Amino acid sequence: MVQSFNGSSLAFLPRVLLNPSLLIPHVTVPSVNYINFPALRASGIKALVFDKDNTLTAPYVDTIHSPFQTAWSVCLKHFGQENVVVVSNSAGTADDQNYVQAEKIQDALGIPVLRHKLKKPADYSVPSSHFGLQGDQIAVVGDRVLTDIVYGNLGGMVTIWCRDIVTEKGDNWFAAKIRRVEWKLVEILQQWGVKPPPTGVNLTEIVLERPT
Repeated sequence: MVQSFNGSSLAFLPRVLLNPSLLIPHVTVPSVNYINFPALRASGIKALVFDKDNTLTAPYVDTIHSPFQTAWSVCLKHFGQENVVVVSNSAGTADDQNYVQAEKIQDALGIPVLRHKLKKPADYSVPSSHFGLQGDQIAVVGDRVLTDIVYGNLGGMVTIWCRDIVTEKGDNWFAAKIRRVEWKLVEILQQWGVKPPPTGVNLTEIVLERPT
């Protein structure tokens, strides 16, 4: 299922222009294999929100990308399946008729796909409502800056950017082009000294030197 046009990301552009820190992740990793999930849990993060395509899976594939399987198992061991969800801009949205795709992903990954009316970065309060937690007790993990990272930062969550995607093969062509702009934009902003929104979470040991 290919997602439709995401007007939410454009609607939030003025807010991002006024506050570019929303574009900056708290943590940058090549992939989920470099996230120290035990340390993330010990830091006070109680729940995780994952994007799916090019974060956990190849685009429009329902199963975990095989090189990520060990990291995924470690993640679920330390957080528990009930504390990990997927928030997608296709599955679980109005694009997903009768939530057929959401159900397929839930069966494949063993975790819930949250239903939400508006696409990321809108509806950023959904994870806090779902888990009954404050934003700074939740981490968002994704590959897209204008959707995943802005979404998490708007919700007061810890944001983890997986910069090295699984593949562009089969990906939404527009997303692939925008992603390159996002990479450059983050690089420039960081060179200018722009920092992510403040968080009280200690993230010093979150990135592994070697992949799981």
